[in-house]
Amino acid sequence: MIVETPKMPDKPCSQACENNKDPILAVIKDVFTEPVTVWEIGSGTGQHACYFARELPHLTWQPTDLAENHPGINGWRDDAQLPNLKRPLALDVTDHNWPCEKIEAFFTANTFHIMSWKNVTILFERLQHYLTPWANVCIYGPFNYNGSYTSDSNANFDQWLKNRDPLSGIRDFEAVMTLAEQAGLSLLKDNPMPANNRLLVFQK
Repeated sequence: MIVETPKMPDKPCSQACENNKDPILAVIKDVFTEPVTVWEIGSGTGQHACYFARELPHLTWQPTDLAENHPGINGWRDDAQLPNLKRPLALDVTDHNWPCEKIEAFFTANTFHIMSWKNVTILFERLQHYLTPWANVCIYGPFNYNGSYTSDSNANFDQWLKNRDPLSGIRDFEAVMTLAEQAGLSLLKDNPMPANNRLLVFQK
């Protein structure tokens, strides 16, 4: 009698992560130059965490996300076998206490338009508390400027987001800047990225 081993589910895969990982790396490699721990908020599938940890071995990469996403992140992490890639920690931005004492470097991709605006506001409040002086912050995703979409595709995407969840949507750059400044962050560079995205680089 042959007993078949149950097939493990495939790792989650985001095509957007595959498409944007190299353009993002081209920016963050010049931002995260010191041997610090980068806290990634909303690690999703874990693809970014694995890729950036492999390409930037001087960093320690700390993925975080809701617990329900940890199996997928760990699938990528277990395959990667990288000494500088930590196991994911459970983190919801609305948690009063995050699972850290301080944050020396921060990265998040494609989260602001998924979160409610209230939660984006809470995230910056938490960053004001946890970021160390001179900490670098990288935020990737689509943004509106002067109250307008930067492309028809972003307008369509925003409508899709709001149909799915009325509290989500592409955020206004100027509103994000206000929150960042209130958290003690200064904009170093607003990087144009492929597919009508941006990568905002701040420093505490």
